[in-house]
This record gives sequence, structure tokens and C-alpha cells, in this order.
Amino acid sequence: MSRHGAREPRVVYGFHAVLARLRADPASVVEIFLDETRGDARARDLVSLAERAGVRVMRVPAKRLDGFYGGGRHQGVVARIAVKAARESLDEILEKVEKPLLLVLDGVTDPHNLGACLRVANAAGVHAVIAPRDRAAGVSAVVSKVASGAAEITPYFMVTNLARTLGELKERNIWVVGTDAQAGGTLYESDLPEAVAWVLGAEGAGMRRLTRETCDLLVRIPMHGAVDSLNVSVAAGIVLFESCRRRGLPRA
Repeated sequence: MSRHGAREPRVVYGFHAVLARLRADPASVVEIFLDETRGDARARDLVSLAERAGVRVMRVPAKRLDGFYGGGRHQGVVARIAVKAARESLDEILEKVEKPLLLVLDGVTDPHNLGACLRVANAAGVHAVIAPRDRAAGVSAVVSKVASGAAEITPYFMVTNLARTLGELKERNIWVVGTDAQAGGTLYESDLPEAVAWVLGAEGAGMRRLTRETCDLLVRIPMHGAVDSLNVSVAAGIVLFESCRRRGLPRA
């Protein structure tokens, strides 16, 4: 299993994402390009942090920054980073955690959705995010920008065979719980284990049939308005924080 699904260098853009990378892993930042016209406090703070970390900052025309990435708002700052191999495998992470909380994304190919899911997962204390290698977005500059730093610190594993990986999780006594609009029970009515891998499919398409059949339990998020579905990152936030809420309740 590989983390982030890629080893080639890439860029991170936007002040929040670049600062988060500098704080989390300054050794991975190769160099930073900063709009030569930026002299505000935010730019000065970034330069100061980069200097303390020993990272070179180059002042360049804004037009040069436009060529580093494939769209979006760079805010005048772009960093080139070296993508490292995973520090830990999924198995190593699970060996250290008594009651894992995992997020599994089946078919989330939009980088904005992946970035938002990684941000939610990090906020909920998820131990790892898992996706199939053939039906998932890899971590890119867009993902890093949307994730606001979470892409750099949240373990993200792209696996060759998702059904097999889910089976291995079940062997570790981790319940595989999927969200499905047609499920009989709702999220709030269902008994949920503390060791759980939440499985969400892409908005509209949902989970693949084999993934759904692998789940130990299917639940639905009750809808009270005219819309019949939620963005995958919103749905992820609802189910993950419900798990967090229940973990915080004292046992009867």
C-alpha cells in the first residue's frame, strides 16, 4: 500500500497550505516562490518561518507563479515539495491503535472533494484514509490547497484491491460500515462499534456493488429537506463526528 499514491515532486500553493507544510515537514520543502509585490504581514511571517527552517524563498513576478499549477488561487505563494515515501504502512498504523477510526473513499475522483475529505478526516482524528488506486484522486496541489494542511499529515493509502483491504480490516475486528441512502436504519438509530471503517462512495454513483456487499453494516443519513444527497465531504463529517461523539460518551 502506498501513501499519497505518488513519489514525484509537486507544488503546494496558497499561504495556508504552504505554512502548514513548513510547520509539519520543513525538510520536504525544496523552495518557495513568493510574489515580489507582497510585503504584507502574512508574507513577512512566511519568509520568517522559511528562514528559520532553512528554506530558500525567491521573489518572482506574479506571472511566473501562474505557470506552476493547474488553476485555482495561489495568493502569491507557491512551494515546490519533495513527496516522500510513506513513513508507516497501514498495518503499522493499525498495530499501534486499539480502536481505529478510518475513512474509506470508494470512487472519489474529484480533487476538491478529496481535499475536503482529508480536512474533515484530520479534524475528526481519523487514523488513515483509504481509497482504491484505480478510482481515486491522488494528492495534488489542488488537494493540498483545499485540505488546508491536512493532506500533509493525514495518512492516505491508495490500495490495489479495496475489497481485499476491507476484508483485512474485518479480520482485525474493525467494522466496515457503509453509508447508503437505501439502508433501513439511520446513522443515529444504529449501533456503531468503536473500531470502525466508514465507507463512502462518490456523490451520485455511491459505492460499487462489491464494496457495498463487503460492508458489515449499512446506514443512511436522514434527510429532512428537498435534496436527496450530500457532498461526500459533508457526509464524511457527519458520520465521523457521530463516531467521535459516541466515543466520548461514558459506557452504561
